Amino acid sequence: MVSTIEWKDGAVMMLDQSRLPLEVKFIECTDYRKVAEGIKKLWIRGAPAIGIAAAMGIALGAQEIKAGSMDDFIEGLEPVMDTMLSTRPTAVNIKWAVARIRKFLSDHKAEPVSTVKLLLIDEARRILEEDIEINKAIGRWGSQFIKDGDTILTHCNAGSLATGGYGTATAPMLIAAQEQGKKIQVIADETRPVLQGARLTAWELMQAGIPVTLITDNTAGALMKKGMIDLAIVGTDRTTRNGDVANKIGTYTVAVLCKEHGIPFYVAAPLSSIDFTMDSGDLIPIEERHADEVTTIWGHRVAPEGVNVINLAFDVTPAKYVTSLFTERGAFKPQDIKKLLRKDVDLESIRLRPL
Repeated sequence: MVSTIEWKDGAVMMLDQSRLPLEVKFIECTDYRKVAEGIKKLWIRGAPAIGIAAAMGIALGAQEIKAGSMDDFIEGLEPVMDTMLSTRPTAVNIKWAVARIRKFLSDHKAEPVSTVKLLLIDEARRILEEDIEINKAIGRWGSQFIKDGDTILTHCNAGSLATGGYGTATAPMLIAAQEQGKKIQVIADETRPVLQGARLTAWELMQAGIPVTLITDNTAGALMKKGMIDLAIVGTDRTTRNGDVANKIGTYTVAVLCKEHGIPFYVAAPLSSIDFTMDSGDLIPIEERHADEVTTIWGHRVAPEGVNVINLAFDVTPAKYVTSLFTERGAFKPQDIKKLLRKDVDLESIRLRPL
């Protein structure tokens, strides 16, 4: 398991994923602004991981605030939280982390400021630890849908690098292969334009000893037609209450191809990445990134100067293309996700089991 982020000696240590796989380098963040920069510049990426980073960034910023009362302390912390919220708009985990910190502050208003500063560090570490356990639970549920001998397609990176550890989309693969002894293979889309599949997913799976084959994004359909792919598992940056899924650009294409070829399309979705306040994927803000990501590769221009570029970082896959969502509470049909909010629901009655 690759360590993506940790709190160490009063600083946030962040693995610079923009340098992988050629260089493994950690960046020491002693200021919350540095954490925000890391989220923006993709030193750290993946919905769960940037939620953890946001929580740690808030805890780091809290240490700088000089306030005699909790009211003044919370007021001083607002710009820190706003900075985290402004980093990347599509992934809901930052919003989730900030909401959790706000509730934490409300629950501890009677405590001295000096105590709350230390408790915020503990809370950020707890979010990291909980994420790892959540990923393992997703893996246990999702691995039931992987058969011995399966070849799995994945897009972008939803492994340990995108989380606190263990990954979301890769967790079922790891458990199926390493704990259940199933012989599996993984096909990883390269994931243009930033190549998370080539640089990160392929590297991670090789580190884990799982056979992986790298393909260009536009090869997946041809392999499906040849019967070379049995199922697809991807992650999600935000899933709405109706089961629509926002994930890395190109995911929608994979889902449509899977539907055409009768291949199950699964989404690994921790509950923290599900936006129960949003009715459909049409409402999800889609980040558009700098044109240089498309017009250059490793600093070398590959497109004409001045060409117009559309560089959407994410797309939205409608729920009708999603076979099932793997969560830490089980596998569910997209239309049943909203039922997870109800305390009276019998989860066993809506959980999906492999055929």
